[in-house]
Amino acid sequence: MAETLVWGTGRAKAVLATTILGSGMAMLDSTIVNVALPRIGAELEASVAGLQWILDGYLLALASLILIAGSLGDRYGRRRVFVFGVVWFGAASLLCGLAPTTELLVAARVLQGIGGALLTPGSLAILHSAFAKADRGRAIGAWSGLAGVATAIGPLLGGVLVQAWSWRLAFLINLPFAVVCVWLARRHVPESRDESLTGHPDVLGSVVGALGLAGVTGALVEAPVRGADPLVITAAVVGVSGLTAFVLLQLRGREPLVPPSLFADRTFVLSNALTFLVYAALGGVMVLMVLQLQVSLHYPPTIAGLASVPITLLLLALSAKSGSLAQKFGPRAQLVGGPILIGVGMLMLRSVVPGAGYWTGVLPGLLVFGLGLAAVVAPVTATVLAAAPDRHAGIASGVNNAVARTGSLVAVAVLPAVAGLTGAQYADPTAMTRGWQTALLVCAVASVIGGLMALGVDNRVLETATEHHDPHSCPVDGPPART
Repeated sequence: MAETLVWGTGRAKAVLATTILGSGMAMLDSTIVNVALPRIGAELEASVAGLQWILDGYLLALASLILIAGSLGDRYGRRRVFVFGVVWFGAASLLCGLAPTTELLVAARVLQGIGGALLTPGSLAILHSAFAKADRGRAIGAWSGLAGVATAIGPLLGGVLVQAWSWRLAFLINLPFAVVCVWLARRHVPESRDESLTGHPDVLGSVVGALGLAGVTGALVEAPVRGADPLVITAAVVGVSGLTAFVLLQLRGREPLVPPSLFADRTFVLSNALTFLVYAALGGVMVLMVLQLQVSLHYPPTIAGLASVPITLLLLALSAKSGSLAQKFGPRAQLVGGPILIGVGMLMLRSVVPGAGYWTGVLPGLLVFGLGLAAVVAPVTATVLAAAPDRHAGIASGVNNAVARTGSLVAVAVLPAVAGLTGAQYADPTAMTRGWQTALLVCAVASVIGGLMALGVDNRVLETATEHHDPHSCPVDGPPART
């Protein structure tokens, strides 16, 4: 049994710091690369499809394997799998930094995504199992705020590194973080696992699900370039068949990767649906914003990254408080209002066009965007974990992570084509601005729909989270989270 940690103690702070550093490293890499894309494209002569694969190769591996990674942590030790993931992630980051071609960079990014999948669900599961129940909401709120800062600060750090030397530093920067994280984890993090689990993890389900996501992603990315050629059609068929087989395996398997009972809870389902839509919107906008600022407004990489600092500051200042408010008053208001604010901020950002000033054109939209993000991140994370029994903490975190990453994956695959950006059009300011405005409208609608869906969330879920019962014996509602 894992040691129970109390908020404010030295070991509790060390465990929190370790999980923030590990998951923050993976989150940072999801956004730090965005600001480097123009330089990567120029140096490696990559097309829009090539840039999409540099992003989606990572997201695909992350989304495909994060479920089995959560299950592995629950079975074999959450700290053990977390540490292994950090080491793998660091090694893959080195390969990314040394890649000489687009193809090899994509391959290294896939390997990096595998490491991210192994470490990301473990960070939340470690917090959920290690902290006393009364302190979990506070710990998760702090984790959400500080790890979320890593996501928001990525463009700034990426801009500094790109201008200082090369886009390769955006990957090599992970190496010292990985070393420190492994040292902290081995020294301070207690081991925990689900002792009730028997048998073997659902490897077949994980492989089938990965093939399904890979097929669908490949078809979405390549269709705008290739049209309905045999490769695209084959990828689509493999994707749809794989995802269908994955669902059937989970429903009928003796040891399913994802226990179907988790989805018997309405709040869990609605919160994950909200996560998909909001993170699809976020993934699309964060990728295109750094391109728009650099290509159309001619910001240098560092200034393009610096532009998003207000989001970072809002997350740092408000996320922990947001988690506490959700614990006290229930998460529904924030799960509804946060995505709507995000959508409003996106609509305001449509004014970011050539000639727009930062203070009047960029900053107002970013502030509203950041307020919405700070309102929703911690509550949705706490909600998803509260909806699941403690013994399924790893897999519940994995489900929500997979949903969030899949949302970003789909956005990166689909949005450029929806916005009319193909080939090398991302380098044309006129085409980029037109695509930027179209994409923002689509993303705003998706975010608002996600917020409206949260009206069905049980507002008492965090109150009852301290006593998980079998859903067949007690009508306790429980929802989801994101990572």
